[in-house]
Amino acid sequence: MYFVFLFGLLGLASSLPCDTSGSNHELLVSLNKDLLRSLEEQEGLPNPSVHLALRLSEFHNLLKEGEHLNRLTNHLHNDIQSFLSGNQPVTGRLALYALALKSSCYDLNTISFTVGDKSETLLMHLKKQMEQEKEYFTFSQRPLTNYYQYSLGVLALCVNGIRVNNHVVNKLIKAVENEHFKYGDIESIDTYAMAAMALQCVKNAGCAVKKSGCNIHNGAELDAALSKIKEKLLASQRPDGHIGNEFSTGLAVQALLAMGSPVWECATSMEAMRRDARGNKYHNPMAISQVLPALQQKSYLTVQSKDCHNEDNTLVVEPTDPVVVLPSKFKVTVTVEVVTSSGTSTVYSLDVPKGSSLLEALKLLKEKNVGFTFEKESSLWGPFLSVVNGERARQSDRRYWHLSSDGTGLTEGISDFKLDVNQKITVKNTSY
Repeated sequence: MYFVFLFGLLGLASSLPCDTSGSNHELLVSLNKDLLRSLEEQEGLPNPSVHLALRLSEFHNLLKEGEHLNRLTNHLHNDIQSFLSGNQPVTGRLALYALALKSSCYDLNTISFTVGDKSETLLMHLKKQMEQEKEYFTFSQRPLTNYYQYSLGVLALCVNGIRVNNHVVNKLIKAVENEHFKYGDIESIDTYAMAAMALQCVKNAGCAVKKSGCNIHNGAELDAALSKIKEKLLASQRPDGHIGNEFSTGLAVQALLAMGSPVWECATSMEAMRRDARGNKYHNPMAISQVLPALQQKSYLTVQSKDCHNEDNTLVVEPTDPVVVLPSKFKVTVTVEVVTSSGTSTVYSLDVPKGSSLLEALKLLKEKNVGFTFEKESSLWGPFLSVVNGERARQSDRRYWHLSSDGTGLTEGISDFKLDVNQKITVKNTSY
């Protein structure tokens, strides 16, 4: 049955173009400018994923990219330093920082962190983080953070030429084999994609060293894991071209390209991303940062061979008039159900201006003093719920607040999801 689906998929894909000429060229330039504008508008820490996408692009504004690099090496660096000093896991952010610096051809040996009285390079700290992740498996059967961050760590070490411990790689291979990339019953396409790029990089590095037949450690298992991931990604493609959902397609296409899939095999997904971009679906900079490399037929593995000489420097971002959004005169009714880890449920209801974000609605509900409270934390995707009605959903307990609208899980964050119709929002303390 899978092969029937696959051949049908490939036949459809082969009929669609993947060039970047004409309107596609204009779209890529527009997305690039959106990312550059986001640098001026961003709140909180500079985003290494945005920097990575800007550097992988074919179009550049080197002045703005250089200014962002300076913010990364100051503000983000200091944030990571505080995590390391507090002995808190920071694998994913440290890995993205390493990839962002590599994309600017930065000498990572000049970047160091001090813990206690000992100063060590960024890559040495990342290697130690990965060892801690691996050791956590001994008593928990899972990484210290999650498999997405674990994969990012493997990828960042690999593209920077650091040999990844065979035991570290084997944990990722076994996770693919045992299908551990899930949140509840939902498979994480993002994690499969990141694991694919990490394992492909390890395979490429091993083949480059051996040069004769790619006789690398765990070679058969590595190939089997990559084949399984590719099957998962292709089988997750929807009729509209998205792989998983609108916000996992970018990484999924990057992974397929990294694994050597011909561009035409990704054509329906490419077209889906172009359609979303033209419809302003990707207004979150993090989403654009994952889509833009894919639309230019690149992946995070491209960082490995990045050459920073003779780069285009013609991209100019025109000033835009500030947009003033007036509150809508129309109201929608939102029901918010909070389900705790014990299963108890509390329901609230309120009217909010049509087009309000979910975050704005939650703030209004909190102000009503009806017993609803919440706390949020920042992430590269924007704020996320950490505490609701005094109950925390902690990563260390493998729990998170799952959000759904009328029974369908949200694919956007609380600051991006818009309330345009009457609906029921369920906020549930969920394990994964």
